[in-house]
Amino acid sequence: MSQMSSRAEQLAAFDRLLTIMDELRAQCPWDKKQTTESLRHLTIEETFELSDAILQGDPEEIKKEVGDLLLHLVFYAKIGSEEGNYDISSVIDSLCEKLIRRHPHIYGDTVALDEEAVKQNWEKIKLTEKGNVSVLGGVPRSLPALIKAMRIQEKARGVGFDWEEPEQVWEKVEEEMGEFHAEFNAAEGKDIDREKAAGEFGDLLFSLINYARFIDINPEEALERTNLKFISRFQYLEQAAKAAGKSLSDMSLSEMDVYWEEAKRKARD
Repeated sequence: MSQMSSRAEQLAAFDRLLTIMDELRAQCPWDKKQTTESLRHLTIEETFELSDAILQGDPEEIKKEVGDLLLHLVFYAKIGSEEGNYDISSVIDSLCEKLIRRHPHIYGDTVALDEEAVKQNWEKIKLTEKGNVSVLGGVPRSLPALIKAMRIQEKARGVGFDWEEPEQVWEKVEEEMGEFHAEFNAAEGKDIDREKAAGEFGDLLFSLINYARFIDINPEEALERTNLKFISRFQYLEQAAKAAGKSLSDMSLSEMDVYWEEAKRKARD
């Protein structure tokens, strides 16, 4: 691990970044053409690349991706200054003021003895700041559905609308599972109302996400780890079949399952 820098070195590094951003904006043909709109999809991509690095647990890769994302933030601030809307100073000052305002237990006389109290204070202050008519008004519409469900549940909890015990939430999961299976049992071979089935399945997923939150599991992260595990095992299956001179499309499921089990054993070793 590299030695941590001093505050003076950190400020110097940030000043260097701002200088380079000024130079690129003035001299580089690509950088000169960019707008907040053209950067938007690239910023989303960089955010997901940082997410990948975090899941991989690679500090060097995380450092690289944090840097890429920081570049985008500085880029937006540079464009904002050119348009006379904001600059990096006003962005940072606004952030500092918000952090102070939303931490009255640190910068005021509010008492918050645990994490839950801090989160509740945060949501209440945020609600008054933004003037939302709904606690859920601050949830971005474009969030992926799984993450949106998490945020909706967290915000509702912030004002006290939540289950009291994990057992209650699990009972709801079992209730939703039972209702879904009873009405949409594929084994029965009957026609299924797809729209109604999708609605009930959504209820089941929502309740599972809720339970994961209660037992401190991030369902988005858990699902992505399972995705990565499946990819790893399936690619082993492809490679092993190819080495044996076989094609997956010509193999039976039981033949493929042999390689699948091998992949699972190798992952455990």
